[in-house]
Amino acid sequence: MGLTAISLEIPKVPKVDDERLRCKVFGKTLKHPLGLAAGFDKDGIALEAWENLGFSFVEVGTVTPLPQKGNAPPRLFRLVEDEALINRMGFNNEGIDALLGKLEERTVTIPVGVNIGKNRETPIEKAFEDYEICLKKIRGVCDYVVINVSSPNTPGLRELQKKSHLENLLASLKKIAPNERIFLKISPDSSDQELKEISEIARKLEISGFVATNTTTAREGLNSPLQNEEGGLSGKPLRSRASEVCKKLRMYAGEEMEIIGVGGIFTGMDLFERLRDGANACQIFTALVYRGPAAVALILQELIECMEQKGISSIEEIRKSASRCPS
Repeated sequence: MGLTAISLEIPKVPKVDDERLRCKVFGKTLKHPLGLAAGFDKDGIALEAWENLGFSFVEVGTVTPLPQKGNAPPRLFRLVEDEALINRMGFNNEGIDALLGKLEERTVTIPVGVNIGKNRETPIEKAFEDYEICLKKIRGVCDYVVINVSSPNTPGLRELQKKSHLENLLASLKKIAPNERIFLKISPDSSDQELKEISEIARKLEISGFVATNTTTAREGLNSPLQNEEGGLSGKPLRSRASEVCKKLRMYAGEEMEIIGVGGIFTGMDLFERLRDGANACQIFTALVYRGPAAVALILQELIECMEQKGISSIEEIRKSASRCPS
């Protein structure tokens, strides 16, 4: 299922519209808690298609100040035996100016978030300048902004998650756009201590919340012969760790911050559990590859069935249905 094909010819898929699925995140009331993760539509060329596929919100990007080609192909691998993907795309995108035009002209009614990053050639000590450039251009023309400092495919990028860099970066961005809803995308490979420090900084600077999580460099328990390809792993093998990070962030950051859960969500039960773990809403990426254009409808119908079996009548009830303490 290619992005170009989707943007040119929108598949006809069933829609699920049920009052029990309504939820609130980034200041909006969503029809349901399932959105599209960043990375699928980096340049916002298929916004109408995502709405028609049933997503309640979409995150575009990662976008950088200048256009860049990303890493050399092959750079995307399907690990069929594990229902996973490995990608080493490297922030391939047309640049912030090209995306800005699409955002200003969009006609879709679902919320659109923008995931921003630095250009590969920008040194870490000047990375904040790239994020500032992107934020200055898109503030006010999207519904939320995600600061991507956790991709494993740009050398040195994860250094920006460290306390010594992160506090200064987020402080500069909050100063530029104090009223913008800013989220931080977290690595699943972060230690407990790093998650605590990140949560403390986020609370101190009053950013809106987290996207948890990005792809992982871990390879434990895989069966595919492609498992040793370099890049970030997504899909079912990430589910357990992404869930754990979600629970820990909720515990460390408190209830006032919002969490968008992503990583290994394939079924309605996966979605139910991530909401119970503390997410306010969730995103899919790899599930769309494996379950096809009807993925959203299938997952939502499974979620409703799960809610009915458990006697739960709202998304907020799911979120209140379990302890948030990590195991």
